[in-house]
Amino acid sequence: MGPSLIAALIVVAIAGLALIRTIRIVPQATAGIVERLGRYHRTLLPGLNLVVPFIDRIKGTIDLREQVVSFPPQPVITSDNLVVSIDTVIYFQVVDPRAATYEIANFLIGVEQLTVTTLRNVVGGMDLERTLTSREEINTELRGVLDDATGKWGIRVNRVELKAIDPPASIQDSMEKQMRADRDKRAAVLAAEGQKQAAILTAEGQKQAVVLKARGDAEAAVLRAQAEAEAKAMRAKGEADAIAMVFRAIHEGKPDQQLLAYQYLQMLPQIARGDANKLWIVPSEMGRVLEGLGGLFANPAGSAAGAAGATGGDEAAGSTGAPVSPPGAPRASGGANGIDRADLPGRDAHGKDTPAVG
Repeated sequence: MGPSLIAALIVVAIAGLALIRTIRIVPQATAGIVERLGRYHRTLLPGLNLVVPFIDRIKGTIDLREQVVSFPPQPVITSDNLVVSIDTVIYFQVVDPRAATYEIANFLIGVEQLTVTTLRNVVGGMDLERTLTSREEINTELRGVLDDATGKWGIRVNRVELKAIDPPASIQDSMEKQMRADRDKRAAVLAAEGQKQAAILTAEGQKQAVVLKARGDAEAAVLRAQAEAEAKAMRAKGEADAIAMVFRAIHEGKPDQQLLAYQYLQMLPQIARGDANKLWIVPSEMGRVLEGLGGLFANPAGSAAGAAGATGGDEAAGSTGAPVSPPGAPRASGGANGIDRADLPGRDAHGKDTPAVG
């Protein structure tokens, strides 16, 4: 192998190496920093890039995707002198590869230390209870401070989250007891409120029941009174109709004086009936009633008995010697079937009714 061939191989090898160092392929979401003769020259974009071999040098590649970094728990002292352990998670993204490369040596360590100091500054102005209940406020303040501080590093902080806030074990025990006591208190208050409401509802129910019962009794009494009034009105109407019918029947029948006198006599025993009736008054018209009634029974046999009575009377008087009353003289007591005028009611000398003698 001659010297010329060796020289040719050396030239080909150098040319191949130069070609390899000239062509650079950058992956997607990645940026390359190119230095020329030790100074920053340009930033390689994703895809195929050409550089000057042996003059340009790629310092490194920067990931342009959003990155998630979880930092270990950090002890933080609150305003009430309690030490709590806080875990943080930061979401950030490199927006300027040149600044992230030349403005800070290691931006991850810088973000971590800045997060710790900012967290202690924010939480140091809060007490434990506010720290435990103000996560959103702490996240917002951390994000604002970190975004301002890391802007010159070419980094944008998108979110800061507190993953855990752990107070000391003694404080946790006290908090659990306090929470248990608070829950017991709320339970007792709710039970008392329930009993109070139940008592109020029971009293209201009893009150409404009494009111409704009284109202029902009143309405029932009114209905009973109305029913009784209607019944009495119906009975009175029936009695009035019956009396009207009797009255109409009597007038339609046209009774004579003798029938009325007979009915009048039939009602006298009913008037005197009863254990409490010791004395009863016979009206003065009784005499005329009996005279009319006597005339009713005497008229059918008046003509025949008149002649026979006159002849027989004279003969009987002649044979017995008893006096015969003249035709116009009053009769004495006539035996079992006779009616004594002395027994009939009449008027005394002063014009008053006299009771009949029994």
